[in-house]
Amino acid sequence: MDELPVRERRVLALERRGFSGPGAKERAIREELGLVPVRYYQLLNALLDDPRALAHDPVTVNRLRRVREARRSER
Repeated sequence: MDELPVRERRVLALERRGFSGPGAKERAIREELGLVPVRYYQLLNALLDDPRALAHDPVTVNRLRRVREARRSER
């Protein structure tokens, strides 16, 4: 299995962090990754279905999968 690219590893690392205050996460997305938040969340959502992401960070990926599934079931 191929290793997860650096950008995708950085997305998962940012997602593991806690953020204080409104806008802090979006600011970190822009400043640290050079992405607009919409693109970040598109990449993150795709990562949740990537087996390489699961192998790299199973705790974060499984947590985010549960959150995603809960949101889908609310609709």
